[in-house]
Amino acid sequence: MPAPVGRIRPVANAGRPVQKRIDPRSANPRGAGTTSGRPGGKSPRVVVRKATARDWIGGARLRTLPLAIAPVALGTGAAHLLSDGGWHWVRALLALAVAVFLQIGVNFANDYSDGVRGTDKNRVGPSRLTGSGAAKPRTVLIVALVFFGLGGLAGLALTITSGYYWLLAVGAVCIAAAYLYTGGKRPYGYNGLGEVFVFVFFGLVATAGTTFTQVGTVNVESWLGGVAAGLFACAVLMVNNIRDIAQDTLSGKRTLAVLVGRRTARVLFAVFVTVPYLILIFFSIFYVKAPLVYFSLLSGLPAIVITLTGRTAPEFILALKLTSFTALVFGVALAAAIAF
Repeated sequence: MPAPVGRIRPVANAGRPVQKRIDPRSANPRGAGTTSGRPGGKSPRVVVRKATARDWIGGARLRTLPLAIAPVALGTGAAHLLSDGGWHWVRALLALAVAVFLQIGVNFANDYSDGVRGTDKNRVGPSRLTGSGAAKPRTVLIVALVFFGLGGLAGLALTITSGYYWLLAVGAVCIAAAYLYTGGKRPYGYNGLGEVFVFVFFGLVATAGTTFTQVGTVNVESWLGGVAAGLFACAVLMVNNIRDIAQDTLSGKRTLAVLVGRRTARVLFAVFVTVPYLILIFFSIFYVKAPLVYFSLLSGLPAIVITLTGRTAPEFILALKLTSFTALVFGVALAAAIAF
């Protein structure tokens, strides 16, 4: 009986090549990967849902905005101690606008940079605009730059009203640092320095800068408040990165949580949340209403417990929300205790 017509290719079997016959009807490359298996069949189409307004709002990561509000509140409360003319509401609101716009800008910039690098391919948290394909990378980048621009305009207005024009250089550094956190060829957020960034810029700079633009100096209350705000920002970033340790390791993103390991990262989170309450002891000595701020532990302690014992992504997301809320309550309540 004659052998069927077809191409012959060798395959390995126990170290010796043997012949495997292939039916020419199944070798048509046009039919490969089709659902029907027939030559000329159409490949299945992957439909990606386009980003909605809700997706864009989610991309702004509103749960992180307390990290922008708290230091401005603390800086304003500290400035009131030194102000002879009462409140500087215009400068305070401009400082708040700078902080909020830069926070949203860095969130979209992070979405863009992680998405184009493929870091978000394996993420277990909320989907991202770029990584999910819901929005074009260029569009996400433009949105990030728009918010950086809005922050820059608010900073310019704040500089003009305060009269300290050298602050323009500080604002430029803030915007550059926000973008290079995950952007550029060597993002420092990929090398364990993310916590340094948020501590300096969303803690010390935001708080002390708010105070300085209002009264032209910075007092002890402002510096200590900045340390507390910065540590809460570190805690939020840490619990977020603890959730993503496995995925970031696969993607080559070397966050501080990846570098120190899950157990040490959990302990560091607890330290970040606890130290602000040790700082609060100082304020409690000099300000009679400051001890009331300890009520914020009602959300802070559960965040610590969940982070120390949590195993699933939803648990860490809950801890992140609680930590962000704690930072807001701590900052606003302490600012009120200082000012009133």
